[in-house]
Amino acid sequence: MRNFVDALAGARIGATYNQYADSALRRARLVDYLARRSGARYLLVGEAAGYRGARVSGLPFTSERQLTGAGPAEATATIVHRVLDELGVEDDLLLWNVVPTHPGTECSNRKPTRAEVGEAMPFLQELLRGRTPIAVGRLAHRALGGRYVRHPSHGGSAAFREGLLLSIGPCGTC
Repeated sequence: MRNFVDALAGARIGATYNQYADSALRRARLVDYLARRSGARYLLVGEAAGYRGARVSGLPFTSERQLTGAGPAEATATIVHRVLDELGVEDDLLLWNVVPTHPGTECSNRKPTRAEVGEAMPFLQELLRGRTPIAVGRLAHRALGGRYVRHPSHGGSAAFREGLLLSIGPCGTC
């Protein structure tokens, strides 16, 4: 996993901010996370690293507050982890983004460009090996095809939970 994370840290994905390039802490967190989830059967894939989520924490769908109790919280990360915990499936899912780096600024997100999606695909393809993809949101679904789950933001929490439940079942066995 270290080689994967080192390659990601050295990648230039369009005009996105690469949060791994300048942070040994974020690289170490990602190496550890990927190692802990190496046996996950499903890859839950979002759009891109958010400015309050992976841009700060280094982990997809995860805010710094969830890791340390301090720093910015991120609504989507809170919903995702709550639902995964409720369903008891967190250990069977590897969380990722189509674009693992952050498009936007320190205080805003933007949709990744087609070129950025294309440049990020080798990282996604590597993590897909041996896993079933579950696309969260339209951009991820366009990039991956396969199973679609509504993004939990903007009132989509219940639909996200239902879509995830239909995709993997209540205990990750369906």
